[in-house]
Parts: sequence; C-alpha cells; structure tokens
Amino acid sequence: MILRVAERPEQKNDTISFPILSEKGIEVIEISKNDPELISTDARVVNYKGTDYLTTLSHLRLVCSDDGVKFYEPEGYSLLIGEGLLETFGIEDCRVSYIEGVYYLTYTAVSPNGVGVGLRTTVDWKRFQSHGMILPPHNKDCAIFEEKINGLFYALHRPSSVAIGGNFIWIASSPDGIHWGNHQCILKTRKHLWDSARIGAGASPIKTKKGWLSIYHGANENNHYCLGAFLMDLENPTKVIARTESPIMIPTEEYELSGFFGHVVFTNGHIVKPDGDSVTIYYGASDEFVCAAEFSIKEIFSLLQYNS
Repeated sequence: MILRVAERPEQKNDTISFPILSEKGIEVIEISKNDPELISTDARVVNYKGTDYLTTLSHLRLVCSDDGVKFYEPEGYSLLIGEGLLETFGIEDCRVSYIEGVYYLTYTAVSPNGVGVGLRTTVDWKRFQSHGMILPPHNKDCAIFEEKINGLFYALHRPSSVAIGGNFIWIASSPDGIHWGNHQCILKTRKHLWDSARIGAGASPIKTKKGWLSIYHGANENNHYCLGAFLMDLENPTKVIARTESPIMIPTEEYELSGFFGHVVFTNGHIVKPDGDSVTIYYGASDEFVCAAEFSIKEIFSLLQYNS
C-alpha cells in the first residue's frame, strides 16, 4: 500500500506555520494569526498575500501487509517526496496501476503553479523513473486502467473549472501511458444529490463481465464526501452505461465524521478477492485515518441504475 503522509510543524497559539519544499530543502513559513493578509478558514489551505499554500507537506510511503489488515513499513524502501518546481507543496493522493510488469504511480503534484497529475513508474519499488507532470493544472484524481483496451492505455482524471463547466470525471487514452489525448467528459455532478459539488475517480477501475466498474467519490456543497459507483462499457470505456443514484458508503463512524477534515470517506485503492466478488476498499476517513471496508461487487451492481 502507498500511504500519503501529511506533515506540518507543531502549531502555536498565535501563529500558523506550514512547510514547503525549496532549493534548500524543507522551509517552514510562520505567519501571525492576526496578520490582515492571512485567510485561514479552511483546515487544508491558507491564503497569504493573495497566494494559496497547503497547511501540510505530503510525501508517499510504502507499507506492506501479510493479511491486508495489519501493515508495517519494510526496510530498504525509500519514501517518495516532491521533486522540482511543480511539486514544492508536496505530492499526494497516489493511485497505483500494474500493467504488463510495470507499476504506474499517478499522484497529485502541488505547487504555487497549480495542481496537476504527476507520474512515476517502477518495477521493484526501489528504483523509480519520473515522467514529470502528465496532466497540467488544474487536474487530479487520475486512475489508469490496469489493462490496455484495443492497444491503448486509458485513464480517468478530473480537470476543474470554477466558471464554465465543473468538477467532472473525464477519460483519456494514450499510446504509452505518458502522453494523453482524446479527452472526453463522461460523468458530471448532480444537483441536489450527494455528489452535487465535485466528483473524482478512486482507484483503477475493476474489470467485470458487465463492464469496467469504478468506485468514485463525490461531495456536496458542505464538503461532505461519500462513495458511489459507475459502470463503463468494456470495449468503449468512454461510454458510461450505469451509475448509482445513492452512495454506496457514507461517513457514519466517529473517525469518519470528525478529524482533520470531517465528514469524509475517500478511496484510492482496493483489492478484489479471488472469488471475483468480495472487494476490500481502502479509504481515508476525515483526511486523518486509513481504513478498510468489505464490499460485494454483486451488491454494488444491484444499486446501479442503467441508462435507458
């Protein structure tokens, strides 16, 4: 499992401090809470003198497990940190796809230049090749399908717009997994429902006899995050054939309702069991805890509403 670890200095009563990556290494910025040019109403982001900063600096760590429940950090595997000017605010929300002997790690790369999708590949988890930013700002939630379709790589991603358009799920194809094109919007937010404000892909879609099943997150105007599902055509994944109207998972436990950013369940990974039906969904709760929940693919199918 790849963990996103978000770090920040111990906070003082009268200041807000946060780290960034610079040419000198990790630099800590400290700002008085009384500074009139500071806006700090969001636990995740502050704005100072017109510039946005993350309140934490994230990196990625590899952990292992023999049973999928108890995890440990193995020896001899380095953590992954931001590199270069496009990752100075850190890297986060990694999704891993295994394709023809290569692990593709797509992640959110954050800097003052914006939020985009970075890519690194590895075959042994010790040596990584960086391919830079494969989808420019503003973009995130990128999940590559774990199988080529008609000779092409496919990936879900989430460009954003605050004016025309919205926070919708798109799909793209690629000849090599690095250079992406033929972008198409395939799933949109829905007014007055649980996914009215933004949606984004979870982990790599699951191949089933009925189609490519994607577990996605959605949020409403109150920033309450739930999980839903949609189904894409096997041969033409740009075609969405079914979607759940109600969420398949909502925050209910205390650790899902309160924490660093409460009312959040958010998945980036899953494991399908050998029976082809049971699936363990790993998810973040309140942007603070890593959890697991057991689902049945058949039960998820029963909640799908097919397009007429």
